[in-house]
Amino acid sequence: MTTSTLAPVATGTRTAERPVAVAIAAFLGLGLLFMAGFSPAIALHNAAHDFRHTQNFPCH
Repeated sequence: MTTSTLAPVATGTRTAERPVAVAIAAFLGLGLLFMAGFSPAIALHNAAHDFRHTQNFPCH
């Protein structure tokens, strides 16, 4: 009978990938914030209206 062993596999993100992931998340988050903040659509404006005022974001 033959047995074999497997090499351990690294899990998680690599240290070099972390800044890239943070930059992408920040870019997407800021993009969503400014799309909601400057959108002329009334439904989107009403949905984000109270949040904008709590964050001192200009909307009027």
